[in-house]
Amino acid sequence: MIAPANHPMIQLRRLHRFFGATKAVNDVSFEVEAGQVFGYIGPNGAGKTTSMRILATLELPDYGDALVDGFSVINDPDRVRRRLGFMPDNFGTYPNMNCVEYLDFFARSYGLVGRERTKRLRHTLAFTGLDKIAEKSIRGLSKGMRQRLCLGRAMIHDPAVLILDEPANGLDPRARIELRCMIRELAANGKSLLVSSHILTELGEMCDTIGIIERGQLLVTGSVAEIQSRLKPHVDVAVHVVERAGAFAIWLDDQTDVSKIKTSDLVVRFQFLAGQREQAELLAGAVRAGFLISEFRAESHTLEDVFLQITTGAVQ
Repeated sequence: MIAPANHPMIQLRRLHRFFGATKAVNDVSFEVEAGQVFGYIGPNGAGKTTSMRILATLELPDYGDALVDGFSVINDPDRVRRRLGFMPDNFGTYPNMNCVEYLDFFARSYGLVGRERTKRLRHTLAFTGLDKIAEKSIRGLSKGMRQRLCLGRAMIHDPAVLILDEPANGLDPRARIELRCMIRELAANGKSLLVSSHILTELGEMCDTIGIIERGQLLVTGSVAEIQSRLKPHVDVAVHVVERAGAFAIWLDDQTDVSKIKTSDLVVRFQFLAGQREQAELLAGAVRAGFLISEFRAESHTLEDVFLQITTGAVQ
């Protein structure tokens, strides 16, 4: 377990990166605390990968700064590399190597020697589930196993921060679930993770906070629930009644903050501009009014809902 830091583990401070007239990253700022998983979301060309490459010290910003564990990617790139593991969306391998040889190569590259190197190799192989195929040639690995190997390469030196660019790309459902579990376990052990993905349902389930970027600009940050409450404070409610759906709809129409009532068979849907206490009071009032209710459900908004509501689909 990594000791909690007294500063954010990832900080982007007014970050800018331009390619000619294209503003790939345009005044982006956010923070990620120790033990948090931050989901970085945006369409292709939004600026996600450029931001990550700057954090990984593979590119320099035109203006602003990015810090990893308090160290600047501009002024202290060597210290940043010691504290950060980067898993790109495409990575090179050496097909004539097996898994343990590949990881050992990178362990040596980070200066690990003796017992410490052996310890890190064993831990990484066990954590990624590659220990059972440690001697298998890389060219014979499935897509899922290759992604695990790339994650192992990123974490071999025990970094405090992990940057994962599209880690679930091309994986089957089981492999995505297993990857999600590994990411949450890393966070539980105190790692800070910045994860980009186009599979929004995956991010919604694994991330503590999200940031949505489009055309190089960060549009919003926060948890899905926080962002949704700011954008659209009402909730969508579905009520299953045993009988008298029409009468229940009429009763609802007289209640405060209820709108857009729709009835289908014995299901009544509506929007309610209130919190959980008011929802409970509305349900209690319906029961007192004599309506038999078998289900009262406030339907949560998904990360896809938030993404579609915030972004416009514009490209640059």
